[in-house]
Parts: sequence; C-alpha cells; structure tokens
Amino acid sequence: MKNKSKLRIFYAASSTPNANFPFKSSLWRQNLYSPLIDMGHDVVELEYDLDKTFKYLDLKRSDHKKFIDKNRPQLSLELLKQIKKAHQVKPVDLFFSYFYDACVLPEAIDEIRSLGITTVNWYCNGSYQLDLVSEISPHYDWCLVPEKFRIPDYVAMGANPLYCQEAANPNIYKPYDLPKEFDVTFVGQAYGERPSYIKHLVENNINIKVWGQWWQNYSRRAKTASLGRRLMKPQVWQRAFKILFQQKINAEEVDFFKLTLPEEILGGLLSDQEMIQMYSRSKINLGFSTCSDTHKSQQRIVQIRLRDFEVPMSGGFYMVEYMEELEEFFKIDQEIVCYRDADDLLDKIKYYLNREDERERIRRAGMQRARQEHTWHKRFEMIFKQIGLL
Repeated sequence: MKNKSKLRIFYAASSTPNANFPFKSSLWRQNLYSPLIDMGHDVVELEYDLDKTFKYLDLKRSDHKKFIDKNRPQLSLELLKQIKKAHQVKPVDLFFSYFYDACVLPEAIDEIRSLGITTVNWYCNGSYQLDLVSEISPHYDWCLVPEKFRIPDYVAMGANPLYCQEAANPNIYKPYDLPKEFDVTFVGQAYGERPSYIKHLVENNINIKVWGQWWQNYSRRAKTASLGRRLMKPQVWQRAFKILFQQKINAEEVDFFKLTLPEEILGGLLSDQEMIQMYSRSKINLGFSTCSDTHKSQQRIVQIRLRDFEVPMSGGFYMVEYMEELEEFFKIDQEIVCYRDADDLLDKIKYYLNREDERERIRRAGMQRARQEHTWHKRFEMIFKQIGLL
C-alpha cells in the first residue's frame, strides 16, 4: 500500500471516444487525462498512435485481425520500453489504460505488474462488448467497470472489477450564455431505437433536431440513392418480391423502406465545443439508454452513459430513458427527467416545453449535483483510495 498524496501515473488511452469520426475529437483525453493533471499527479503519457489502433478492435473480424496481429506486439513492446524507462527515472505507482484485447498482449500487463506497478484498465463498453476485453482483463490488478450488472461477469472471467461509474470534467462541460434556439435536440449517432423514437416525435409535431453520425442516411435523398444502388443487385429484387407478397423479411430491410426522417431536422457532426454549446442552446436535451441493437434481442440492454453526466454538468435540461441505477446519481424529476417509452417521452416533452420555470429549476439542480458529485476528479479520488494508492 503506497498511500501517497500524489501519484506517478503512466497513462495510455486514445484521445477520442470514436476513432472513426471524420474529425478529431478529444473527449476522452479531456475527461480522463486532464483531471489527473488537475489533481496534481505526475502523468507520463504513452507516445504511440492509439487513435489508429482504436480503429481496429475486433479480433473476430478478418479485416481487423490482420492489423491487430501486426500492431499488438509492436504496441506491447513500445509500452514496455517506455514504462520501464519512466520507472527508472522515478518509480511509477500506477499504469492506467483504456485498452481492448486488440491493443496489448496479456504478457505485457503481467510484466508491468512484475515491476511493482499497480495496473488499472478502464473500459465502458462491457454492457454489450465484454468479449473485446475478456483476454486482458484477468491480467490487470483492477478493472474499472461502469456497468454494475457486469461485475459478476468480470469475476467469472478471473478479473478483479471495481464499480466506477462515468462522470464528466467540469472544466470542459459548462453552460454557455446562448439563446435557446431549439425546442428538443439529440446529439449522438443514429442507430438502434433512436431513429424510430425521433420519427415518433416528428409525427407528433415536436420541433426536434438531431446531430451526429449516420443521421443523413435517414433522409429521403439518401434512401433514394441507396435504393438505386441496391436495385443494381439481383438479390434486392428477390427481397422486393417478398415485400410485395407479404412474406417474412428481416425487420431492418423493412425499416430501410419505411423509416425516413425530414431532411431539415438532420444535422451533421458537431465539434466537441459545438456539442457542449448545443446543451445550452436547447430547451430539452434527449438521451437514450439502449445499447446498440439489443432491443431486437431477447435481452434488451440499457446502461448509464457519459451523456447522462455531461449534459447536466453543462447546464442543460436533460431527459433520458429511466433505469433504476440512475437513481443512485440523480433525483428523478428533480435533477433530471426520465421517460419509460416513446409515448411517455412525447407526453413529457409536451409538458416541459410549456413549463419553463420547472425546466429551469430542474436544470439548475441537475447542474449543481453533477458539478458537486459526478466529476472525474471525484471518481479518481474514490478509486485511488479503494485500491490503496492514496
């Protein structure tokens, strides 16, 4: 047990939450790296192109595996070289990473531990992609897990999990003095249940705008162009006949023809700052809790997300699907508002759009709660004490 007031930390994580974004985002760096610096820790950062590494993360995909098989040994060797050098200059207390199996060999983590360095991996996709860290997780001293229901699964694979919920950096997420230009907005990728929820709101005359990756695919223009490309393929005609004769067909293929959204509500990608400012420009900011396309499976998976903290911390009025775990972090209908389904969402949007005073009270309370309790600074302090470093 080191029990230091300040730690020497070797840090390895991509700067962006999605390396495939067409523009450079630094949200993970601002949320993880910057708070460690703010807290006064001595942080040494791995010098390696992790953004490129994080574009190829699935060993089950042949187009990823070729890159991984070459890159993972190289990254592991470079990691060991740099951390040993840093350790010789001044002892390293903690190796902190956001790694997938695709990033590093388990033997490299074992070797770092053999140096007397505590190893911790943070990962926030375990709700539906736990297999992507199943190989390396048992080799870390600790795995930080924001999905509480996955704790037993980490234990079953031989890992040592610690529940650590997501948070936000108050130096980045803050309110802006901007006019409320939009009634309702959502910032995020178009997938899963999200497009159908948005369509339900549009059809009920809610003035909504969405921003982010893939929303343009739901415009009539994009559908027409895509349909033209599909009609060049013979198998598409077979599917068309199935639809005409009402035979069974994959629901996703039916959605292709049916789910179209108005061009004017579909925004593009926002920069990090534009996204945060959008929370101040919107009367109501939406959040979705479902993971990927799990709503189509037997087990619909919901989880708390970074958005659940960054919107309130930025001073935005936040409305998200209810899940019991949220009650551990916010007072529902006092600090954030929750909905149960598409109709409940519609009803609550109509209610709060007509009650500015209530929105303002909830918005302020949510911001105060987030900035007092749900910062990465607080999360790191809690974890470092739990694992005996502070």
